[in-house]
Amino acid sequence: MADTLIRSANIVSMDDTVDDLPRGDILVRDDRIVEIGAQIDAPEGAEIVEAEGMIAMPGFVNAHIHTWQTPLRGIAADWTLGQYLRAMHAGLAGFFKPEDISTGNYFGAINQIASGTTTLVDWCHNNPAPDHTDAAIDGLMDSGIRAVFLHGSPKPDPKPGQKHFSEVPMPKGEVERLRNGRLSSDDALVTMGLAVLGPQLAVWDVCEEDFQLARETGLRASMHISGAMRTPDGLERLAALGLLGPQVNIVHGNILTDDQLHMLSDLGVTFTLTPEVELQMGFGDPLTARLRKIGGRISIGSDIESAMAGDMFAVTRFALQAARHYDNLEAIRETGASPPEMTIPTREALSWATIEGARMVGLDDRIGSLTPGKQADIVLLDATKPNMFPPLEPVASILFHAGVGNVDSVMIAGTFRKRGGELCDLPARRDPAILARTGERILSEFNRAQSAHG
Repeated sequence: MADTLIRSANIVSMDDTVDDLPRGDILVRDDRIVEIGAQIDAPEGAEIVEAEGMIAMPGFVNAHIHTWQTPLRGIAADWTLGQYLRAMHAGLAGFFKPEDISTGNYFGAINQIASGTTTLVDWCHNNPAPDHTDAAIDGLMDSGIRAVFLHGSPKPDPKPGQKHFSEVPMPKGEVERLRNGRLSSDDALVTMGLAVLGPQLAVWDVCEEDFQLARETGLRASMHISGAMRTPDGLERLAALGLLGPQVNIVHGNILTDDQLHMLSDLGVTFTLTPEVELQMGFGDPLTARLRKIGGRISIGSDIESAMAGDMFAVTRFALQAARHYDNLEAIRETGASPPEMTIPTREALSWATIEGARMVGLDDRIGSLTPGKQADIVLLDATKPNMFPPLEPVASILFHAGVGNVDSVMIAGTFRKRGGELCDLPARRDPAILARTGERILSEFNRAQSAHG
């Protein structure tokens, strides 16, 4: 057994049954938190981590990120949704080789670790062949991050004789190959789910087949809903077949009606919001306020790595302030004045990025809070730095003052992947120059193809 005692930290547990402590200790044994208290005697041979001046918090859960786009950072910053779909999915995606997907996932994942994220939900929808899928998983595993790999579907323009992507179901044989092979365990650091097309992007037969596959394989299914529905009554038909429930996740959902939200929430469907992308690309008001009114489950993510920083401090802050702004405007419309009290507390917003993200992927019994018995996914923030000091209100300090530069240490399943501000003990080390060369080559090949077609 290996014991690690994190000593004298300012502890934010995000567990209603575990008190926050302005000064406390966390004992980790192997991959588990075994004790949290004001003062814990160090077991013989334990490694002592002095954390005075640090805030200890559960690692962020980035509940929606297209990690494969990491080599193309920044190119989508000024794109509308239509431009993104055309240039990325019908264009650039087709120039990714398997090794490019691996490169994107690896460097995207280690950036998440460096930024305080211990779990990412990798919504991988550029895997046209098994080699691409395997490479994507390799990139995640080589980083040492905890990840849920959601197997998705590419969306190219069909070539002559090919079906439109909306008519192509998930490759059952490929899903079963992964589920019965390298992603068979639900207890591993990298686990599996499905990134399905859903009613917005698929004809009904494909929609039904994909959700039946998710049920047969015991996998969670996540779908985008960000625009007009190809199968307008698809959600209702899926519900009638008993295919919607806590194992199903909807990303965005801004256009859903109140009746649909009530139906989905009553069935236990979870929601992942990415307000920064949603506001840029015209999806409509984020669902935050409407979901909170009906008790719906909210998690948050950074979304497209080609446009938005995968920085969960910024993601959470943006999500919270966008929701407060919506509430303020609603109150002004109804009463002529802003609310007398803040409508959303900071702790609730931090829960979207921690325990609620864990709940979205069914890992809330394992991660998402600092709780004895859970796996040790712990982040230490240096609160002595000028941007945070003094952390009089630790949760507010995390949300409104902290940033990536404060992430001193990151522990995932009991192993430090970042220590003293530096990445460490990664399963593999790759040359960052590969990432730059990958992006440059993909853009060059895409631009040449565009020129050739006039």
